Amino acid sequence: MKRENENNYCVIMAGGVGSRFWPFSRTEKPKQFLDFFGTGKSLLQMTVDRFRPLIPIDHMFIVTNVTYKQLILEQIPDLKESQILCEPARRNTAPCIAYATAHIRALCLRKAGLTAANQDWTRKEMKANIVVAASDHLILEEEKFRTTIEKAFDFVSENNAICTLGMRPTRPETGYGYIQYINERSQSELNDGMSAAKPLNDGIYPVKTFTEKPNLEMAKVFLDSGDFLWNSGIFIWNLQTISEAFRYLLPEVADRFREGELLMGTEKEEDFIEQMFPKCPSISIDYGIMEKAENVYVIPSSFGWSDLGTWGSLYELSEKDEQGNVSLHSEARFYEAKGNIVVLEPGKKVIVQGVDDMIIAEEKGALLVCKKAEEQRIKQFVSEL
Repeated sequence: MKRENENNYCVIMAGGVGSRFWPFSRTEKPKQFLDFFGTGKSLLQMTVDRFRPLIPIDHMFIVTNVTYKQLILEQIPDLKESQILCEPARRNTAPCIAYATAHIRALCLRKAGLTAANQDWTRKEMKANIVVAASDHLILEEEKFRTTIEKAFDFVSENNAICTLGMRPTRPETGYGYIQYINERSQSELNDGMSAAKPLNDGIYPVKTFTEKPNLEMAKVFLDSGDFLWNSGIFIWNLQTISEAFRYLLPEVADRFREGELLMGTEKEEDFIEQMFPKCPSISIDYGIMEKAENVYVIPSSFGWSDLGTWGSLYELSEKDEQGNVSLHSEARFYEAKGNIVVLEPGKKVIVQGVDDMIIAEEKGALLVCKKAEEQRIKQFVSEL
């Protein structure tokens, strides 16, 4: 397969606090900086390494909270400070991505010998293709993943298209959003408003709808239909395409960054972002762009992906004993117990008796004992604590 391409860029979002992984994930060191699997690498390090064969390291940018800047430099030592884009406030994924887009756009303009003031740059000169990914995803088949990303890069470089990766569902999951797409079987249904959709393109399909996390009954319907994919939150687009999408679909965000076009990529960028960014609305890229755009396509994928967002997702990925119990980092003995996950500080020993389907986690003097079925409430519990 092809390797590093000077036209490819990567944006990694790493500003979350990971409260659903409490007590291991804390504000001072969230889950993306932790080594959950004993590999010697944090989730962030694994993410950066995953893209290295495709993207030059100086074309990678990490958007995060200023609190984690030094931690990132320690974990990714070949990254320059200028490649860490610090948000002065949390404003969800749309402003986060708009910031990275504006920064990359300024770099590309200078590379082409142009400035924002010229306004004479064209799509031909703006060849940058960008992949946006979270810092806390797990991908088991990385070579297959990179092949898929290359396919998406090729597609968006030749088409005015926004592309995302949809994971083929393996179970009725209520913790993920879903993407309904127009596949070969449903192609005959292209009418009554869908007739304008473009034909299928070598395994790349038009997106019909996005759906938020469903209840269990609806998730089963999605799984049985064959028309729905898990929303991975991995996006690929050309710089020109996403810039236009922000301009027309999220002008309230795009206009904020246009105010400082001449400052982006200069020593004045940081001060501009410090003053402007908190004024951006808090809105997700899914709601602000993906659900509104008419040129969204999806690549159905299967490469061992998991949004490592909850203890339950970690349980699903971990090796289990005959009773379905999981023990990480510590020595646990289970008696009349099944379906539990126990994660303690290294060296700790624990006996678990008579309970099923529980999360038992302890770190730095804090202990969590919670039903797996109720794990979505952990964020609420931590907030109240």
